[in-house]
Amino acid sequence: MAQSKRWRAVVWLLGMIIAVLLLASIGLQMAINRNGPAVLNAVDRLAGGARNVVAIPPIAFGPKAGQKVHVYRPEQERSAPLPVLLFVHGGSWSNGSPDDYDFIARSFVPEGFVTVLAGYRMFPDAVFPSMLEDAASALAWTKANIAEHGGNPEHIVLAGHSAGAYNVVMATLDPQWLAKEGLSRDSIAGVVGLAGPYDFYPFDSDSAINSFGPAANPQSTQPVNFTAEGSPPMLLIHGETDTVVYPRNTIELAKRLRQAGSLVQTQFYPDMDHSAPLTRLASPWRGRTDLHQITVDFARNPLQVQGQTGTQADNHARAELQPRTGDPAP
Repeated sequence: MAQSKRWRAVVWLLGMIIAVLLLASIGLQMAINRNGPAVLNAVDRLAGGARNVVAIPPIAFGPKAGQKVHVYRPEQERSAPLPVLLFVHGGSWSNGSPDDYDFIARSFVPEGFVTVLAGYRMFPDAVFPSMLEDAASALAWTKANIAEHGGNPEHIVLAGHSAGAYNVVMATLDPQWLAKEGLSRDSIAGVVGLAGPYDFYPFDSDSAINSFGPAANPQSTQPVNFTAEGSPPMLLIHGETDTVVYPRNTIELAKRLRQAGSLVQTQFYPDMDHSAPLTRLASPWRGRTDLHQITVDFARNPLQVQGQTGTQADNHARAELQPRTGDPAP
């Protein structure tokens, strides 16, 4: 009888521990969804530590708020220049800051990259095409200065999440923005887009209306209208349960890039929502899927793009059932 009571007590205690851990996990995910990158950044720092990453004080590439870059390099200097990952944050083109994305550096610097986090002007102070001008300016600054921080100016991969994915993809595909900085697509080794909006006209969300509504020609704001042969290789990642920026954005852009003869790799994840591709780059979630490693492998050698995942056909089949637009937000 006494032993039976002890076993019941042990089972009850284990059940309580599991319940507490489950509630803590749910609460943490809710905090990340609500407060976004700042919470994710703090969790990554606590769970993973500094990871021997050295941060350079923010550097302005323009006079306006948001026009700055944060540079991160390995603590130990390397004999050869390292590939560069230039990341642009999301936030509906109206909020967010590189200050909250240190976890991106802690994700890629230990893998042998110099990482640059770039800001940009946002609504209500700026609308289209300011975010594209700033993406090109950040690239120009990186190209001219990154060698001083151990990076290879001939190997720069652009990356972004949500609105930031739009910024880097559109600045790459529409050549006028790079040309204003004296650059071309050849300045970019590859592009990584996480949950990006690439085909969202007509505008039916507040963020899109605010930032793109004033455009004289709305079709000129859409990346799907600028696919052409010779674009840099792209890795486009999307969660299949994303209801903020629907997966059809990635499906349509990838289709048109392939039709134009450009290299593109798509990765779709059945259980990921809009925030999940970003979360999977942070500790303690970094190793739970292959997303981080796939991104690292692509950024190291963008020309070696891989084939589609098995879920691609299902996404194509469902594409017509999805709304044409979503509200890009982190």
